[in-house]
Amino acid sequence: MTGKAYYNEIDAYCAQWLRNLIVAGHLPLGDVDERDIREVQPDDLKAYGQIHLFAGIGGFPLGLRLAGWPDDRPILTGGFPCQPWSAAGKRGGVTDDRDLWPEMARLIQGVRPRWVLGENVPGIVKQPLGLDRVLSDLEGLGYATGTASVPACAVDAPHRRE
Repeated sequence: MTGKAYYNEIDAYCAQWLRNLIVAGHLPLGDVDERDIREVQPDDLKAYGQIHLFAGIGGFPLGLRLAGWPDDRPILTGGFPCQPWSAAGKRGGVTDDRDLWPEMARLIQGVRPRWVLGENVPGIVKQPLGLDRVLSDLEGLGYATGTASVPACAVDAPHRRE
């Protein structure tokens, strides 16, 4: 395992944004992979320290840095798609083809990182097989789990959105 980070982001604009932030030194040095998460295999990730799935524009690696997490300390993060769980959507849950938690769980199982950090919307708590499935899957892999709900106002945003 190296100190190099892996970023997976299917959106080309966000992937380029990640590359720009890496070059500017705002995010850990690493590789950006634009493949669909369903194409990524655990062996593709084993050479990396930090693994950021559904990387967006780098919120997890930036947040980890701001919290004092060293760039060379291994972790797997992912804000798997929220559309199946969001109150703003159809709330299709596990029947929504955008439910990509199983893909993240597959990669966690294959890589077995010491630390896993995930994120989603509050609606995942209320949906059948939402948060319960995530926690059950992680516990089934031997992880201790915990959850927290962080409102936007906790970071001085001018609204209560969770």
